[in-house]
Amino acid sequence: MRPLPGISATVVDEGGTPVPHGGGGYLVLDKPWPSMLRGIWGDEERYRETYWSRFAEQGYYFAGDGAKYDDDGAIWLLGRVDDVMNVSGHRISTTEVESALVSHPTVAEAAVVGAADATTGQGIVAFVILRGNVARDEAEGADAIKALRDHVAKEIGPIAKPRQIMVVDELPKTRSGKIMRRLLRDVAENREVGDVTTLADSTVMDLIAAGLKDSSRSED
Repeated sequence: MRPLPGISATVVDEGGTPVPHGGGGYLVLDKPWPSMLRGIWGDEERYRETYWSRFAEQGYYFAGDGAKYDDDGAIWLLGRVDDVMNVSGHRISTTEVESALVSHPTVAEAAVVGAADATTGQGIVAFVILRGNVARDEAEGADAIKALRDHVAKEIGPIAKPRQIMVVDELPKTRSGKIMRRLLRDVAENREVGDVTTLADSTVMDLIAAGLKDSSRSED
């Protein structure tokens, strides 16, 4: 996509410098426009801190989204910066990897998180729910996991291959249906799972944490 007429948006790097075509970073508005958010009622300081502090020197308005340019200069949204992983210097959206996984005929649903990795900075860890006609023991085999990883590499690129893929029966979701990636990240990084009171079914995390010991891990 491109900005609508009258709106000026660009993608910049950590230092606020516009990136070239093919590059990724942060989506900012570099010129104000009449209908943009102009304040938070009763809390002007929070407004400035939330939307203007990240690139205060450049005067950019930043709402918290990651983005990239394709080779033609069109902007691709990657989602919230909290949902954008940095793998060996490459910015990869969790949504991109999830979409690649669910395009495989054996996968019904997927959730992806970035977990700390000593080699790549962040490693991609995927949790997948299988389609009803797929035998779990077969899908959890090394060949099946490798097929999923190769499928992601084909759809996005080798850098996006998940470090680990775990087959689960359910994903942790709030009562409104939002996947709680924060809890999955706790599991992926072997931390104590945080607050689960907002989940529709808190026992899901017990099942996922217990199954982690038997999940398949790639060696390549």
